[in-house]
Amino acid sequence: MKKFFKYLLATFLGGIASAFTLFLLLIIFIAALASGGDQKASIEDNSLLILKLNGEIVERHQDNPLEELLAEINEQPGREGLNRILKNITKAKTDDRISGILLESGMMEAGYATIEEIRNALLDFKSSGKFVYSYSPVYTQKAYYLASVADKVYMNPGGLLVFKGLHASRTFFKNTLEKLGVEMQIFRHGKFKSAVEPFTLDKMSESSRLQTEVYVNSIWKHLTQKIAEARGLSEDEVNRAAETLQLFKDDDALMSSGLIDGLIYKDELITELKKLTNTDESEDINSITNAQYANISASKESKFERNKIAIIYAEGEIDGSDKDGIKSEKLSREIRKARRDSSIKAIVLRVNSPGGSALGSDIIWREVKLAKETKPVVVSMGDLAASGGYYISCAADYIVAHPNTLTGSIGIFGMVPNTEGLMNKIGLTFDGVKTNKYADMPSMVRPFSADETEIFQAFIEKGYDKFISRCAEGRNTSKDAIDKIGQGRVWSGSNSLDIELIDELGGINRAIEVAKEKAGLENYRIIELPELEDPISQIMRGMTNEARLFIGKSLMGEEYKYLKTIEDLKNGDQIQARMPYNLTIK
Repeated sequence: MKKFFKYLLATFLGGIASAFTLFLLLIIFIAALASGGDQKASIEDNSLLILKLNGEIVERHQDNPLEELLAEINEQPGREGLNRILKNITKAKTDDRISGILLESGMMEAGYATIEEIRNALLDFKSSGKFVYSYSPVYTQKAYYLASVADKVYMNPGGLLVFKGLHASRTFFKNTLEKLGVEMQIFRHGKFKSAVEPFTLDKMSESSRLQTEVYVNSIWKHLTQKIAEARGLSEDEVNRAAETLQLFKDDDALMSSGLIDGLIYKDELITELKKLTNTDESEDINSITNAQYANISASKESKFERNKIAIIYAEGEIDGSDKDGIKSEKLSREIRKARRDSSIKAIVLRVNSPGGSALGSDIIWREVKLAKETKPVVVSMGDLAASGGYYISCAADYIVAHPNTLTGSIGIFGMVPNTEGLMNKIGLTFDGVKTNKYADMPSMVRPFSADETEIFQAFIEKGYDKFISRCAEGRNTSKDAIDKIGQGRVWSGSNSLDIELIDELGGINRAIEVAKEKAGLENYRIIELPELEDPISQIMRGMTNEARLFIGKSLMGEEYKYLKTIEDLKNGDQIQARMPYNLTIK
């Protein structure tokens, strides 16, 4: 009886605690919505659009009250959507109330293709005669590439400019696995399919080093060309600035490099901006943030236009463990719905993916192919559209990518760990019975036999043949031609144009224009798919994701990404069409 009352009390207290927690979450949710609803969108003449882009930039903005509240509490920048940034810049170009843009993006987190997209939008904005200024205490190299497009690039006198060239690095697990007694059994096609190398080597293979040098140098050449053009410098001068490492230079040397226009304090910047916006010295500058400006409709927008172009987002790993990645069944269903919708006249598939499951890629490919038979399908590639990301793209009518997009990587691989050595070390043994020869295949506690290895490798070869067949059909060429540029090799967007893996260099706005032309449209409106979750679902999912990231990063810091690699390996399909793991270009 004593235990009964003990458990009853524990249950009662647990229920009260749960109810109180839910009540607090409800209060936070209502407060977040209320605070958002109180901010009425309004804008004055001679206003400044302030783009604070110091956080992570994802493909698509999603209102998440909990995430925004946590970011505000922690005084950290929240995630921003590329779609919202581009829409606001385009809208501001023709908005007579906007005089110019102030860019505060010194610590932005984005890939170079994403930055290119924003940079091109700012260039287009400047063609209206309006100004773009950039100011930051610190500029990372990526942030500086975006800032270089500004009319004036200013930095705090005590600030830092990181400009030193590109460096691509990878992490190798081979020696660690050997110490643990784990052998990775590898099956692949393609001498450049280097995604497996971290588990079999302790450094880059020559073929992997070659492909990395080619696309890294291609991207760097593009960056230096664009910076030189924007800053009125030669490419040699830009490279010389990188060689001399501006991070540790004194003020005079930094200024003489030509990379920035001045070292000033914020109050000096404000004084200059007041003159540009015709603001009296005693008044505050009229300004509006990116989030606020998003609530102001463009005058030319029509919600009643029947003809539509659907932008379908494919972002993340295909069928991996990432909750925010691409789920093949869900994405293929969205493409199918768009194909069957008669009001949707064209589809723009926005791909930003390193690939993933070979099976999942093929499922999506099928729906892209069927959609192409019904209406124009144009692919817009983001930072990554490689391996499985290219697989789902190749069936489209037309492919647009940035010069610094990483794509190609046409190849597949499979990995099955053999933990027999580890099991022996810790004293575990296994025994059992089977009715047929291959009933226990694949096993993770013994090595593959010779005939099992042959069977698995034949399956990989079959998958590779299917991959290059899909590409050859989509690109209207032969399998041999695809094989020569395939073999798992990664290419930059610029390289890919030369070898006809893509059709044109450009961003999502150019892809929309191509879709419009192919569909023969004059008037249309854009819809974005898949539809976003309702706020409550977002909050519940956001809590799970935030908790996972917080715990993981708190315990391991930046090394958390390596733990995630192991998690993806454990949960992903055995046959993969994906980019090399944890490729970092800085």
